[in-house]
Amino acid sequence: MSQRPALSPVVAALPTTVPFVGPEAQERERGGRPFRARIGANESSFGPAPSVIAAMRAAAPEMWMYCDPDNFDLKAAVAAHHGVGQHHVVVGEGIDGLLNLVVRMLIAPGQPVVTSLGAYPTFNFHVAGFGGRLVTVAYENDRENLDGLLAAVRRENAPLVYLSNPDNPMGTWWEASEIQRFIEALPETTMLVLDEAYGELGPETALVPIDVNRPNVVWMRTFSKAYGLAGIRCGYAIGEETFIRDVEKVRNHYGNNRMGLVAGEAALADQAWLSEVKAKVASGRERIAGIARDNGLLPIASATNFVTIDCGADGAFALKVLKGLLSRDVFIRKPMVPVLDRCIRVSVGLPHELDIFAEELPRALAAARS
Repeated sequence: MSQRPALSPVVAALPTTVPFVGPEAQERERGGRPFRARIGANESSFGPAPSVIAAMRAAAPEMWMYCDPDNFDLKAAVAAHHGVGQHHVVVGEGIDGLLNLVVRMLIAPGQPVVTSLGAYPTFNFHVAGFGGRLVTVAYENDRENLDGLLAAVRRENAPLVYLSNPDNPMGTWWEASEIQRFIEALPETTMLVLDEAYGELGPETALVPIDVNRPNVVWMRTFSKAYGLAGIRCGYAIGEETFIRDVEKVRNHYGNNRMGLVAGEAALADQAWLSEVKAKVASGRERIAGIARDNGLLPIASATNFVTIDCGADGAFALKVLKGLLSRDVFIRKPMVPVLDRCIRVSVGLPHELDIFAEELPRALAAARS
């Protein structure tokens, strides 16, 4: 055949790239050799609570059924957890799936979308996939620049702005008072996506109170990080009733799997496990920071389950360090945009994984310097 169905102009213009190359793909490229330390994807190595695993096992025989398309039980659990009505909650395939819906709802081809230069790249892929025009603002002192984002929103008359707090990839955060100031200064016609994927892991003072009467903010959370359920792809958004009802118009009502809904509900019910994980993450951050300092590097204070480490040189040097660690079976990642790219990013792993990191980092640094 000499012809084929034509793609839409937006999709045809996209590059053939993906936001992340997963550790599984890298292991395949290495001939199937597994990483000894998987500390690059910001997963929770501590896993889900035993009570969650038990709930999933009990539900396994029911996997022949589709999920409840209303996600009723999980929505009720989320609403009770946050003290809001169920009509303010929507469940999706992780924050990634919810970001896709919000961009789809608000952005027509050519319209501007504001985000930070170097922030979570999957959001950028959704913007590109719907033909939006990305407007980026550089980080300032390794934090997302709130005043810069606000200025860009006003200059571009942007209908959508993205902000993560705490932040990925730097692990930094703003206190709730600063986020509230940012919200109140936004034009009423600009929707803020406030990505709080790491919200459970940082200081409570960083979490701005959820105001379901505000129509231009949507809060997003996930079960992938603190709750140890990255593999089930389940998250939720909280917002004003009319906006959530509009999300319901376009979401995939059978997009969440039944196991994920069961796991999410059980995870919220076990806050004691969450407290244990938070303590382990805090200890792990201290361990990673200590390893960095022992090697003459500068750890950046983090409110997440990873630590970003300033390698003290440029992006090319940091990339050599990353590759040196990968060659020594230690999976990590790094920011890729200038200035931020001087760093590597290390997820909190199990104690033996951090032992391996401590052993191999000096060797990777020596190789990079040579």
